[in-house]
Amino acid sequence: MCEPMTSPATAAPPQRLRDAWIPLAGLSAVFLFEMLDNSVLNVALPTIGRELAASTASLQWVSGAYSVAFGGLMLLFGAVADRVGRRRVMLVGLTLLAVVSILTLFVTSVEQLIAVRALLGVAAAMTTPGSMALAFRLFDDDDLRVRALTVISTAGLVGLAVGPTIGGFVLAVAPWQVLILANAPIAVIALLGIRAGIAADRRTDLHRDPVDVIGAVLGTATVVGVLLTPTLFVAGTDVALAWGAAAATVAAVVGFVARERTARHPLLELRLVVQPLVASGLAYKAAAGLAMAGLSYMVTLQLQFAWGWPPALAAVGTLPQVVVLLASGRFVGPFVKRVGLDRAAWMSAAAVVAGLAVFALLGRFGYPWVLVALVLVAAGMRVVGVVAGNNVLRGLPENRTSIGAALVDTASEIATAVGIAATGTILAALVGSSIATMTFTSDQLASFQQALLIAGLTITALAAALVCIGIHRSRRAPAQPTTQEPSYV
Repeated sequence: MCEPMTSPATAAPPQRLRDAWIPLAGLSAVFLFEMLDNSVLNVALPTIGRELAASTASLQWVSGAYSVAFGGLMLLFGAVADRVGRRRVMLVGLTLLAVVSILTLFVTSVEQLIAVRALLGVAAAMTTPGSMALAFRLFDDDDLRVRALTVISTAGLVGLAVGPTIGGFVLAVAPWQVLILANAPIAVIALLGIRAGIAADRRTDLHRDPVDVIGAVLGTATVVGVLLTPTLFVAGTDVALAWGAAAATVAAVVGFVARERTARHPLLELRLVVQPLVASGLAYKAAAGLAMAGLSYMVTLQLQFAWGWPPALAAVGTLPQVVVLLASGRFVGPFVKRVGLDRAAWMSAAAVVAGLAVFALLGRFGYPWVLVALVLVAAGMRVVGVVAGNNVLRGLPENRTSIGAALVDTASEIATAVGIAATGTILAALVGSSIATMTFTSDQLASFQQALLIAGLTITALAAALVCIGIHRSRRAPAQPTTQEPSYV
């Protein structure tokens, strides 16, 4: 993609946020897409399943394909962006996003939709790594930088929170394709704002080390294999194929670790990941992502399949989560200041796990229990999103904070995909492969509720284990004096 002949960098840095509203609008649109895309589609899964005659395993991959591609490729595109230009890679990613979103109009099968979702994940992986760095470059004043990052992060949080509600109301008046097609105008807004308001990367700011392509391929193969293999075992495919996928996944894991330990320029320096604060922050973030994804997926199925709620009413049912996520922002800073970063990290992660446990054990007994689960998870997510990332960045050298941010996003996306894959796999195994199209009898409804219980408890156990790992690793970290108040976004 050609760079403009004139560069915004030739002008003096903006002295107010309003002076940079064009690039801020573009970067905010990027974050809005990244957070909105998966959450807005969850409420449409039953409708998609019926219209495309999708099996349970296929339906989980309508959501999971995006997260797998996003999480699996983020580190690779982060490395590429550091070498060829963050702005350039982001503009290419936004172009891909717009084109692929329009292709949704031509989808006629669930397999085609999964392919579209995977390509959207590729686009998200291209736009994410450099977004915060580009926002940072807009200003030369630290206070303005913090405020700019707050604006952009809030846009993403709004997208995550209101996605199910928007999706439900859109489905009441329009086909489900509109939910994906809406990415195209968002991509255009982002592209225009970034191209007009942010300068191209200077060559002196880019790395010249070669990209670890082999490591990237092995890492992506590891993520895809871990999520795909359980589905192959449950979906009734050839047993030899399923065991072959399992063997290939193990080989990919071993190969990735060996490659990153021996490569001269590794994609990911493994010694950094095991640093106490880094490991604890990633564990907390993964626990929250796992719980959030699992809960969103299961609540959608509970409200629409088990209780027969229409999409619009199901959207209203998730509204309390939106309110808590948006209203609790002003309390994050005082809470963390009062209890400290470490306690805030494990307490907020534990709240997320508790909310998931409430839904698994009591959600079938009425909406008030679903409400309690949504509130607990939303409140915990609002805090853990800040403190987990802070832990990771505190535990890394100053010249490794960009890879730290990519690690946080990767952990969240992979955990999201694991949550959806685990839930879908258990449902397919215990209920059947066509829950989207079957009419439930009383016995089938009982089996469905039992499957949700088992899936919920399984994800709760996984998330709780991650929280315990985070607590253990954080206690091994050396005490670090605080020289200034942390900024809470």
